Amino acid sequence: MITINNEPTAYTPIFLGTTQHSLRLSLEILIMVGMKLNDEIIETYNVTVSAIELGQLPNIGSEIAIDEITGSELSGFKAKLKQSDAQIQNTASTELEKLVDLKNVGRYQLLKGKNIMAQDLNAPELTKDNLILIRQLLDVTQLELAKTIGVSERTVWGIENGSQKISNKFVDKLLVAYPDFAESIEVQFDWVSLTFPDLTSKQVIADVLRLQENLFLERPTSQNFYTREMAFAGEKNIYIQDFAPVKNPETQAMDQKFGTTLYLTGKGTRLFEKALLEQSMNWHDFFAKARLYRGHLTRLDIAINDKWGLLNMNDLVKAVQEKRFWSKSKSYAVHGNVDDGWTVDFGKSPFVIRAYDKHKEQANKGYDTDVKTRVELELHQDKAEFVIDEWLNHDKKLVDITFDILYTYLWFTNGKIDDQQLKSDTVRDEIEATVEPMPAWSLLTALGKKMKFVREPKKQSVERIEKWVLQSVVPSLAVLKKTGHWHEIIEAINTVELSAEHEKLVMATTKNAITQASKQLNINFEKPTKKYNEDDEQGKGA
Repeated sequence: MITINNEPTAYTPIFLGTTQHSLRLSLEILIMVGMKLNDEIIETYNVTVSAIELGQLPNIGSEIAIDEITGSELSGFKAKLKQSDAQIQNTASTELEKLVDLKNVGRYQLLKGKNIMAQDLNAPELTKDNLILIRQLLDVTQLELAKTIGVSERTVWGIENGSQKISNKFVDKLLVAYPDFAESIEVQFDWVSLTFPDLTSKQVIADVLRLQENLFLERPTSQNFYTREMAFAGEKNIYIQDFAPVKNPETQAMDQKFGTTLYLTGKGTRLFEKALLEQSMNWHDFFAKARLYRGHLTRLDIAINDKWGLLNMNDLVKAVQEKRFWSKSKSYAVHGNVDDGWTVDFGKSPFVIRAYDKHKEQANKGYDTDVKTRVELELHQDKAEFVIDEWLNHDKKLVDITFDILYTYLWFTNGKIDDQQLKSDTVRDEIEATVEPMPAWSLLTALGKKMKFVREPKKQSVERIEKWVLQSVVPSLAVLKKTGHWHEIIEAINTVELSAEHEKLVMATTKNAITQASKQLNINFEKPTKKYNEDDEQGKGA
């Protein structure tokens, strides 16, 4: 029994397949439904159905749980399904994804290494120069290193004179014996932006982020062709832009245009990681969920943090100036100086590799950080999507994918690369075989896959305002206090009316729970700097 435009019929709806021109991952898909009566298909309808309600594509020829069809040939038909027991994580149909892959079988793979990334990932082998550099960083002798990691001095000596190779077992022992060194390099997200063509900002907050809407400030905007912005705590750390509802002059009804973009800045990713922790989720879970809502990445920044000082920006800049590097991109630029810190960019949007002095950059803003140098992969649109595809669909660790891209796209050397080598058909292989690598860079790319992809959840804070007051306002307040005007200042503070932005900031700072899920969870945030290993499926502390 099914109702068609409010008229009950004796038909049984039968699934006849997807419609080719609608073959795409979407929250709404177009399918063909046959009306069966007495073992005959009496008529067919092309109807739009909710992919989330549908759950999974039925087998062709089987009954489909449709209660009602409404619409016309002119405006199109929509189907309403019976209540499904399908869970949210099962609503992205595997069958539909396979059909999309078949349709796009000739799609160009945007990021390729020496081999396509779906195959084995690339990494350089550790060399004697790398071990010598490690010893220098640890400030130990060959004998001290050997005793600490539990190998013979002859083994260390043999590696450093080139007569013995470095085994994986040796590296693992090294990282266990020197835990600070093992945590000297870490990977984390530093910017995430996603577009949701079928949602509004409020739906993104409630359904995708699952944050408390009352912690967001709503205000008008003209950025990116949008007209409304929802900002967490009134600040541009976590914010969503979309279209404000407008009154239809003919019907007087409020029309809502769909389509929105979510932005998580560098600080926003840390704040959102607190929300993920409250919901017992990790980034892998979040991106899988975003895809259910047809979320498409517009930008993804992956940061490689060097906390040891392995990379020296002065050395990298000198290598660039002396042309002791190879990059797949012909474009590069050097910014900054020795005092304020260097930045080097390789490539242009949609893919940039950036290295810069993170410690000096933060110091110039009045902040402190344990990161010395940062290398960032800034990926836009399909290049960002490709990385997440590899992570979600091919059971690879994000650290492996990240360092494969870095190794494949950029290489520094100790010796000069001559023009003839750059003209070779196998230029990268030629350079690696004939020109001595920069030990620090080759060590970074070789050791990187042994490191962790971390989450570092943090609370919303008023640190920025506090620093400004301490640096710029306190000296003036001291003068007023000493000249007898302190009472007026206290009275003004007690009677001032906060703006809407400041009220949201106060709420977000004082409320420990920022998500809908946290009401059922008991989470201790006494140590907001605690880090979590993303590769640990249980989300235990790293």
